Amino acid sequence: MFSELEGTLHQETIDSVLLRDNPLGDPHVRPLWVYTPPGYAESSDRYPTVYVIQGYSGQVEMWGNRQAFRQPFVVTADQVFAHGRAPGCILVYVDAWTAYGGSQFVDSPGTGKYHSYLCDEVVPHVDARYRTIAAAGSRAISGKSSGGFGAMITPMLRPDLFGALATHAGDALYEYCYLNEFAKSARALREYDHDIMKWWTDFNSRVSLTKEHDMSLTLLLGCTAAFSADPDGTPRLPFDPRSGVLIPELWDRWLAWDPIRMIDRYADALRGLRAVWIDAGTRDEWFLDLGAEAFKDGLLRIGVPQERISYELFPAAHGGIDYRYPLAVEWLAHRLDRSS
Repeated sequence: MFSELEGTLHQETIDSVLLRDNPLGDPHVRPLWVYTPPGYAESSDRYPTVYVIQGYSGQVEMWGNRQAFRQPFVVTADQVFAHGRAPGCILVYVDAWTAYGGSQFVDSPGTGKYHSYLCDEVVPHVDARYRTIAAAGSRAISGKSSGGFGAMITPMLRPDLFGALATHAGDALYEYCYLNEFAKSARALREYDHDIMKWWTDFNSRVSLTKEHDMSLTLLLGCTAAFSADPDGTPRLPFDPRSGVLIPELWDRWLAWDPIRMIDRYADALRGLRAVWIDAGTRDEWFLDLGAEAFKDGLLRIGVPQERISYELFPAAHGGIDYRYPLAVEWLAHRLDRSS
Protein backbone atom coordinates (compact mmCIF):
# COMPACT_ATOMS: atom_id res chain seq x y z
CA MET A 1 0.00 0.00 0.00
CA PHE A 2 2.86 2.38 0.86
CA SER A 3 5.75 1.14 -1.24
CA GLU A 4 7.28 4.63 -1.27
CA LEU A 5 7.95 4.70 2.48
CA GLU A 6 11.54 4.87 3.68
CA GLY A 7 10.44 3.76 7.12
CA THR A 8 8.23 0.70 7.71
CA LEU A 9 4.52 0.49 8.41
CA HIS A 10 3.58 -2.56 10.48
CA GLN A 11 -0.11 -3.40 10.04
CA GLU A 12 -1.21 -5.63 12.88
CA THR A 13 -4.11 -6.16 15.26
CA ILE A 14 -4.64 -5.95 19.00
CA ASP A 15 -7.05 -8.20 20.89
CA SER A 16 -8.64 -5.95 23.52
CA VAL A 17 -9.92 -7.47 26.73
CA LEU A 18 -11.53 -4.16 27.72
CA LEU A 19 -13.58 -3.91 24.51
CA ARG A 20 -15.01 -7.41 24.74
CA ASP A 21 -18.78 -7.38 25.27
CA ASN A 22 -18.89 -3.62 24.65
CA PRO A 23 -22.41 -2.09 24.61
CA LEU A 24 -22.59 -1.73 20.82
CA GLY A 25 -21.24 -5.17 19.98
CA ASP A 26 -18.26 -3.68 18.16
CA PRO A 27 -15.20 -5.84 17.44
CA HIS A 28 -12.70 -6.30 20.25
CA VAL A 29 -9.95 -7.25 17.80
CA ARG A 30 -8.80 -3.94 16.35
CA PRO A 31 -6.38 -2.90 13.62
CA LEU A 32 -3.25 -1.19 14.88
CA TRP A 33 -0.70 0.43 12.59
CA VAL A 34 2.79 1.07 13.94
CA TYR A 35 5.30 3.03 11.88
CA THR A 36 9.02 2.69 12.55
CA PRO A 37 11.33 5.34 11.05
CA PRO A 38 14.24 4.89 8.64
CA GLY A 39 17.16 3.19 10.37
CA TYR A 40 15.04 1.48 13.01
CA ALA A 41 15.79 -2.07 11.82
CA GLU A 42 19.53 -1.44 11.55
CA SER A 43 19.95 0.04 15.02
CA SER A 44 19.33 -0.86 18.65
CA ASP A 45 18.18 2.66 19.54
CA ARG A 46 14.99 3.41 21.41
CA TYR A 47 12.58 5.99 20.06
CA PRO A 48 9.90 8.41 21.30
CA THR A 49 6.36 7.67 20.18
CA VAL A 50 3.54 9.77 18.77
CA TYR A 51 0.08 8.24 19.06
CA VAL A 52 -2.29 9.33 16.29
CA ILE A 53 -6.06 9.29 16.86
CA GLN A 54 -8.76 10.14 14.36
CA GLY A 55 -11.68 12.50 14.00
CA TYR A 56 -15.29 11.38 14.17
CA SER A 57 -16.13 8.61 11.67
CA GLY A 58 -12.43 7.78 11.26
CA GLN A 59 -11.11 4.23 10.96
CA VAL A 60 -7.44 3.26 10.78
CA GLU A 61 -7.70 1.99 7.20
CA MET A 62 -8.70 5.49 6.12
CA TRP A 63 -5.11 6.63 6.66
CA GLY A 64 -4.47 4.85 3.34
CA ASN A 65 -6.93 7.06 1.43
CA ARG A 66 -5.35 9.34 -1.15
CA GLN A 67 -6.81 12.70 -2.08
CA ALA A 68 -6.25 14.41 -5.39
CA PHE A 69 -2.85 16.13 -5.50
CA ARG A 70 -2.03 15.08 -1.91
CA GLN A 71 -0.25 12.21 -0.24
CA PRO A 72 -1.81 10.39 2.76
CA PHE A 73 -0.52 11.27 6.21
CA VAL A 74 1.38 7.98 6.53
CA VAL A 75 3.51 9.16 3.58
CA THR A 76 3.86 12.81 4.61
CA ALA A 77 4.84 11.76 8.15
CA ASP A 78 7.45 9.38 6.73
CA GLN A 79 8.89 12.26 4.71
CA VAL A 80 9.48 14.22 7.93
CA PHE A 81 11.98 11.59 9.02
CA ALA A 82 13.25 10.43 5.62
CA HIS A 83 14.18 13.99 4.64
CA GLY A 84 15.93 14.65 7.93
CA ARG A 85 13.52 17.34 9.11
CA ALA A 86 13.27 15.71 12.54
CA PRO A 87 14.87 12.86 14.48
CA GLY A 88 13.08 9.52 14.20
CA CYS A 89 9.92 8.63 16.09
CA ILE A 90 7.62 5.64 16.21
CA LEU A 91 4.06 6.58 15.15
CA VAL A 92 1.09 4.57 16.42
CA TYR A 93 -2.21 4.79 14.52
CA VAL A 94 -5.02 3.80 16.89
CA ASP A 95 -8.51 2.56 15.95
CA ALA A 96 -11.40 3.66 18.19
CA TRP A 97 -14.29 3.23 15.75
CA THR A 98 -17.75 2.36 17.08
CA ALA A 99 -21.06 1.53 15.42
CA TYR A 100 -22.04 5.17 16.02
CA GLY A 101 -18.89 6.35 14.23
CA GLY A 102 -16.60 7.12 17.15
CA SER A 103 -15.95 6.90 20.86
CA GLN A 104 -14.58 10.36 21.79
CA PHE A 105 -11.78 8.31 23.40
CA VAL A 106 -13.57 8.24 26.78
CA ASP A 107 -14.89 5.40 28.93
CA SER A 108 -18.69 5.32 28.74
CA PRO A 109 -21.50 2.83 29.44
CA GLY A 110 -22.91 3.89 26.05
CA THR A 111 -19.94 2.85 23.92
CA GLY A 112 -17.25 1.07 25.93
CA LYS A 113 -13.95 1.64 27.69
CA TYR A 114 -12.08 3.36 24.89
CA HIS A 115 -9.95 5.60 27.07
CA SER A 116 -8.75 2.63 29.10
CA TYR A 117 -8.25 0.64 25.90
CA LEU A 118 -5.93 3.34 24.55
CA CYS A 119 -3.99 3.89 27.76
CA ASP A 120 -3.96 0.48 29.42
CA GLU A 121 -3.86 -1.83 26.40
CA VAL A 122 -2.53 -0.09 23.29
CA VAL A 123 0.34 1.73 24.99
CA PRO A 124 1.68 -1.35 26.85
CA HIS A 125 1.21 -3.45 23.70
CA VAL A 126 3.38 -1.09 21.67
CA ASP A 127 5.99 -0.68 24.41
CA ALA A 128 6.33 -4.46 24.69
CA ARG A 129 6.82 -5.04 20.96
CA TYR A 130 8.81 -2.03 19.77
CA ARG A 131 11.88 -0.19 21.01
CA THR A 132 10.07 2.74 22.52
CA ILE A 133 11.25 5.04 25.28
CA ALA A 134 8.50 4.10 27.71
CA ALA A 135 8.18 7.39 29.58
CA ALA A 136 5.64 10.22 29.49
CA GLY A 137 8.20 12.77 28.36
CA SER A 138 8.93 10.59 25.33
CA ARG A 139 5.31 9.98 24.38
CA ALA A 140 2.91 12.37 22.57
CA ILE A 141 -0.64 12.11 21.28
CA SER A 142 -2.01 13.88 18.21
CA GLY A 143 -5.40 14.19 16.55
CA LYS A 144 -7.86 16.32 14.59
CA SER A 145 -11.44 17.28 15.51
CA SER A 146 -12.72 14.56 17.87
CA GLY A 147 -9.18 13.21 17.76
CA GLY A 148 -7.95 16.67 18.73
CA PHE A 149 -10.33 16.54 21.68
CA GLY A 150 -8.92 13.14 22.64
CA ALA A 151 -5.41 14.54 22.32
CA MET A 152 -6.25 17.39 24.69
CA ILE A 153 -7.91 15.35 27.42
CA THR A 154 -5.75 12.22 27.45
CA PRO A 155 -2.59 13.90 28.84
CA MET A 156 -4.79 15.59 31.44
CA LEU A 157 -6.20 12.27 32.59
CA ARG A 158 -2.97 10.28 32.18
CA PRO A 159 0.07 12.51 32.70
CA ASP A 160 1.93 9.35 33.68
CA LEU A 161 1.71 8.23 30.04
CA PHE A 162 1.62 11.31 27.80
CA GLY A 163 3.86 14.36 28.09
CA ALA A 164 3.04 16.21 24.86
CA LEU A 165 0.13 16.73 22.48
CA ALA A 166 -1.00 18.17 19.16
CA THR A 167 -4.59 19.22 18.59
CA HIS A 168 -5.83 20.22 15.15
CA ALA A 169 -9.25 21.89 15.39
CA GLY A 170 -10.02 19.85 18.50
CA ASP A 171 -13.53 19.91 19.96
CA ALA A 172 -13.62 22.61 22.65
CA LEU A 173 -15.66 25.56 23.92
CA TYR A 174 -18.86 23.54 23.74
CA GLU A 175 -21.30 26.44 23.85
CA TYR A 176 -20.12 27.38 20.36
CA CYS A 177 -19.23 24.05 18.77
CA TYR A 178 -22.33 22.10 19.88
CA LEU A 179 -25.30 24.37 20.63
CA ASN A 180 -26.01 25.33 17.01
CA GLU A 181 -25.81 21.64 16.11
CA PHE A 182 -28.40 20.83 18.78
CA ALA A 183 -30.83 23.30 17.22
CA LYS A 184 -30.35 21.85 13.74
CA SER A 185 -30.75 18.32 15.09
CA ALA A 186 -33.98 19.15 16.90
CA ARG A 187 -35.42 20.34 13.59
CA ALA A 188 -34.18 17.23 11.76
CA LEU A 189 -35.74 14.91 14.35
CA ARG A 190 -39.24 16.21 13.57
CA GLU A 191 -39.25 13.69 10.73
CA TYR A 192 -38.70 10.91 13.29
CA ASP A 193 -41.25 11.86 15.98
CA HIS A 194 -38.43 13.63 17.84
CA ASP A 195 -36.77 10.28 18.56
CA ILE A 196 -33.12 9.89 17.60
CA MET A 197 -33.31 6.11 17.88
CA LYS A 198 -36.06 6.07 15.23
CA TRP A 199 -33.69 7.98 12.99
CA TRP A 200 -30.96 5.46 13.85
CA THR A 201 -33.23 2.59 12.79
CA ASP A 202 -33.91 4.37 9.50
CA PHE A 203 -30.19 5.12 9.04
CA ASN A 204 -29.34 1.43 9.34
CA SER A 205 -32.09 0.39 6.92
CA ARG A 206 -30.66 2.24 3.90
CA VAL A 207 -27.46 3.44 2.30
CA SER A 208 -25.75 5.55 4.95
CA LEU A 209 -25.22 9.31 4.63
CA THR A 210 -27.86 9.69 1.95
CA LYS A 211 -30.00 12.18 3.86
CA GLU A 212 -29.09 15.76 4.63
CA HIS A 213 -28.71 15.46 8.39
CA ASP A 214 -27.24 11.96 8.64
CA MET A 215 -23.71 13.05 9.56
CA SER A 216 -24.76 15.60 12.16
CA LEU A 217 -27.20 13.17 13.77
CA THR A 218 -24.56 10.44 13.81
CA LEU A 219 -22.18 12.79 15.58
CA LEU A 220 -24.92 13.80 18.03
CA LEU A 221 -25.79 10.18 18.83
CA GLY A 222 -22.17 9.17 19.26
CA CYS A 223 -21.31 12.09 21.53
CA THR A 224 -24.48 11.51 23.53
CA ALA A 225 -23.50 7.87 24.03
CA ALA A 226 -20.04 9.03 25.12
CA PHE A 227 -21.03 11.91 27.41
CA SER A 228 -24.58 11.41 28.70
CA ALA A 229 -25.57 7.76 28.53
CA ASP A 230 -27.55 6.12 31.33
CA PRO A 231 -25.77 3.42 33.35
CA ASP A 232 -27.48 0.81 31.14
CA GLY A 233 -25.96 2.46 28.05
CA THR A 234 -29.08 4.27 26.81
CA PRO A 235 -28.04 7.57 25.14
CA ARG A 236 -29.87 10.58 26.61
CA LEU A 237 -29.86 13.74 24.52
CA PRO A 238 -28.79 16.85 26.45
CA PHE A 239 -31.75 18.82 25.09
CA ASP A 240 -35.47 18.41 24.60
CA PRO A 241 -35.77 16.96 21.08
CA ARG A 242 -38.97 18.92 20.43
CA SER A 243 -38.02 22.41 21.54
CA GLY A 244 -34.25 22.18 21.72
CA VAL A 245 -34.30 23.45 25.31
CA LEU A 246 -31.23 22.24 27.19
CA ILE A 247 -31.62 19.71 29.99
CA PRO A 248 -29.20 21.14 32.58
CA GLU A 249 -28.21 17.94 34.36
CA LEU A 250 -27.36 16.26 31.04
CA TRP A 251 -25.75 19.28 29.40
CA ASP A 252 -23.58 19.66 32.50
CA ARG A 253 -22.24 16.16 31.86
CA TRP A 254 -21.14 17.30 28.39
CA LEU A 255 -19.61 20.49 29.77
CA ALA A 256 -17.56 18.46 32.23
CA TRP A 257 -15.73 17.07 29.16
CA ASP A 258 -15.10 20.49 27.57
CA PRO A 259 -11.28 20.80 27.47
CA ILE A 260 -11.58 24.51 28.29
CA ARG A 261 -13.48 23.71 31.48
CA MET A 262 -11.06 20.91 32.34
CA ILE A 263 -8.00 23.17 32.38
CA ASP A 264 -8.21 24.24 36.00
CA ARG A 265 -9.06 20.75 37.26
CA TYR A 266 -6.00 19.32 35.54
CA ALA A 267 -3.67 22.31 35.81
CA ASP A 268 -0.81 20.33 37.36
CA ALA A 269 -0.86 17.78 34.54
CA LEU A 270 -0.96 20.51 31.89
CA ARG A 271 1.89 22.43 33.48
CA GLY A 272 3.95 19.26 33.22
CA LEU A 273 3.64 18.96 29.44
CA ARG A 274 6.82 19.31 27.38
CA ALA A 275 5.08 20.53 24.22
CA VAL A 276 1.60 21.56 23.07
CA TRP A 277 0.71 22.17 19.41
CA ILE A 278 -2.63 23.95 18.83
CA ASP A 279 -4.04 25.00 15.47
CA ALA A 280 -7.34 25.46 13.65
CA GLY A 281 -8.79 27.05 10.54
CA THR A 282 -10.22 30.56 10.85
CA ARG A 283 -13.42 29.50 9.04
CA ASP A 284 -14.03 26.34 11.06
CA GLU A 285 -17.74 25.46 10.84
CA TRP A 286 -17.81 24.42 14.50
CA PHE A 287 -15.96 27.56 15.65
CA LEU A 288 -13.08 25.41 16.82
CA ASP A 289 -10.72 28.29 16.06
CA LEU A 290 -12.33 29.97 19.08
CA GLY A 291 -11.84 26.78 21.07
CA ALA A 292 -8.19 26.71 20.05
CA GLU A 293 -7.75 30.31 21.17
CA ALA A 294 -9.46 29.58 24.48
CA PHE A 295 -7.32 26.47 25.08
CA LYS A 296 -4.11 28.39 24.41
CA ASP A 297 -5.21 31.25 26.67
CA GLY A 298 -6.12 28.80 29.42
CA LEU A 299 -2.73 27.11 29.27
CA LEU A 300 -0.92 30.44 29.53
CA ARG A 301 -3.19 31.51 32.40
CA ILE A 302 -2.29 28.47 34.53
CA GLY A 303 1.40 28.92 33.89
CA VAL A 304 2.34 26.73 30.92
CA PRO A 305 5.40 28.52 29.48
CA GLN A 306 4.85 30.24 26.14
CA GLU A 307 7.89 28.49 24.65
CA ARG A 308 6.25 25.09 25.12
CA ILE A 309 3.24 26.10 23.01
CA SER A 310 2.96 26.31 19.24
CA TYR A 311 -0.25 28.12 18.32
CA GLU A 312 -1.54 29.12 14.89
CA LEU A 313 -4.80 29.99 13.22
CA PHE A 314 -4.66 29.67 9.45
CA PRO A 315 -7.11 30.32 6.57
CA ALA A 316 -9.24 27.17 6.27
CA ALA A 317 -12.51 25.54 7.18
CA HIS A 318 -12.72 22.30 9.19
CA GLY A 319 -11.83 19.99 6.33
CA GLY A 320 -8.76 19.68 4.16
CA ILE A 321 -6.26 20.49 6.89
CA ASP A 322 -4.41 17.17 6.82
CA TYR A 323 -1.29 18.97 5.54
CA ARG A 324 -0.93 20.32 9.09
CA TYR A 325 -0.47 16.87 10.65
CA PRO A 326 3.17 16.26 9.62
CA LEU A 327 4.06 19.80 10.69
CA ALA A 328 2.96 18.93 14.22
CA VAL A 329 4.80 15.59 14.14
CA GLU A 330 7.99 17.39 13.13
CA TRP A 331 7.60 19.96 15.91
CA LEU A 332 6.86 17.31 18.55
CA ALA A 333 9.74 15.10 17.43
CA HIS A 334 12.23 17.85 18.28
CA ARG A 335 10.78 18.26 21.77
CA LEU A 336 10.21 14.72 23.04
CA ASP A 337 12.73 13.34 25.51
CA ARG A 338 15.24 11.02 23.83
CA SER A 339 17.08 9.88 26.95
CA SER A 340 16.27 6.23 27.66
